[in-house]
Amino acid sequence: MFQANPAFHALYSGTNSFLPFADHATSRVLTLYTGYQFSDNTEVLFDVESAGGRGLSDALGMAGFTNVDVVRNPTLGSAPYIARLVLHHVFALSTKEEDQARTATSLLTKLPVRRLEIRAGKMSLADYFDVNAVGSDSHLQFLNWTAVNDGAYDYAADTRGYTVAAMVEYQDRNWGVRFAEALMPKVANGPDLDLNVARARSENIELEFRPVLHKKHGVVRLLSYVNHANMGSYQAAVDAFLDGIDPTPNIEAHRLQSRVKYGFGLNFEQEITKNVRAFGRVGWNEGQNESFAYTEDDQETAAGADWRLERWKRPNDKLGLALITNGISRWHQLYLALGGNGFLLGDGRLTYGREDILETYYTAHLWRGVYISPELQWVVHPGYNQDRGPVIVPGVRLHLEL
Repeated sequence: MFQANPAFHALYSGTNSFLPFADHATSRVLTLYTGYQFSDNTEVLFDVESAGGRGLSDALGMAGFTNVDVVRNPTLGSAPYIARLVLHHVFALSTKEEDQARTATSLLTKLPVRRLEIRAGKMSLADYFDVNAVGSDSHLQFLNWTAVNDGAYDYAADTRGYTVAAMVEYQDRNWGVRFAEALMPKVANGPDLDLNVARARSENIELEFRPVLHKKHGVVRLLSYVNHANMGSYQAAVDAFLDGIDPTPNIEAHRLQSRVKYGFGLNFEQEITKNVRAFGRVGWNEGQNESFAYTEDDQETAAGADWRLERWKRPNDKLGLALITNGISRWHQLYLALGGNGFLLGDGRLTYGREDILETYYTAHLWRGVYISPELQWVVHPGYNQDRGPVIVPGVRLHLEL
């Protein structure tokens, strides 16, 4: 993936700013998807991954950063690592089955219409929660962090986006529900997971409904999560600074193991015509405790659509457009305005404004598993700061499947 940005207006910059100078960056992700199907209802998935390159401004300065595939900690290097190691078993609760296409997350080709599924191992929660057929696939669709995921969903993950979890899922013909218990990182955006579930863990639950309206299929997902971790409090950090205890607001100095962060999300996708689909997300979290695992976003609203160009005899080509607006809580705003740094944001000052993003892409199928996608993002108030931007980010993505 190649992205660039021209120089843009900024009254000032801080430690974690998206830099206002012209820049370009290239990133790559290589994944070897493997698995073994033991029986009609049991499989194990094993994926090895390597991530390299960098993001613009080292992936700092925006809640809705422009490339979801970049590693936020460049010191990790590009050495291969285990991304997924998941044991998956399906308990049939009905005799009737439905065909299932093989995917990167399952080898099974038939599933009972009514079933109970168990998964355990190393995984990405974003493979199963807040999934959206129009706005989740960063290989062929959108790239912005808050287009492919609900930015307010601070889902449990290490720096690379993976955790260790146990998950149970019930599926029926027109609805389903899933629940996962997952490990949290030891520190915000940290590479190491806390193995003590008594003190640090994440509970995630999602209801999914699949209505059919006028013969058009849709999906509605309702999400809730609760994270327990050694998190800081924005208010405690601000109060300590105003009382003269800390020379600058420092959320890391005010972490408590007992803190809880919770949030909710609504996610929908709807078929409009044979080749046009719409999608949207609304997300909210309590915003008082530290953004810890995904991004510094306490409120998100997103909407968009994609269009498959079958009419022009390009059935594998797709055009997409998304509009996103992100926000943060009052205490989060004050913490950044007084000079505090999060793990992504920190301009040294802040004149608050919502971070508004437009993203569009065109994915062209060239040959077999070869796709190329020119794309464009426009970000107003990067890092929620009216004193900076807007910034335009063009890019081009090459995707290969073997």
